[in-house]
Amino acid sequence: MQQVLVLNASYEPLNVCTVRRAHVLVFKGKAEVLEDLPRPLRSASDTFLWPHVIRLIQYVRVPRAVKRKISRRALFARDGWRCQYCGTSGKLTLDHVVPRSRGGDSVWENVVTSCAPCNLRKGNRLLHEVQMHLIAPPRPPAPALFVTLSAPKIPDGWQPYLIAFG
Repeated sequence: MQQVLVLNASYEPLNVCTVRRAHVLVFKGKAEVLEDLPRPLRSASDTFLWPHVIRLIQYVRVPRAVKRKISRRALFARDGWRCQYCGTSGKLTLDHVVPRSRGGDSVWENVVTSCAPCNLRKGNRLLHEVQMHLIAPPRPPAPALFVTLSAPKIPDGWQPYLIAFG
């Protein structure tokens, strides 16, 4: 199934949708085609552009209060598939910076990718108690990350739109 990148009016990546859904948005005047594929999209009586990247005409406010659910795949991708303590890419696990046993929440700002040895070494202690340091502070991932995770392969035509908001 062919997928289409959907951008907000500000060119921020929002989502990935089907060709059919993208065509409906364009046909209704709610979006414009920024990139198309060199093949026609045919109906019984007409021929249209095959959308590859579309941009919404009106800005859609995306509330930042809506938290994206944490998944291991998204977490590992956010952290570059590397342990945030030592930088290796060995057996990766999820670690709570402030352990749950000490009141830490399962939020993006408190979870990091950790290799199994670092996770075992840290245990349920705080970083200063075991003299460990984070390579980068944990933060919520950029919206473009979820777009890249939702598509099995990121087409070359999407890259300029994803890099700007990565």
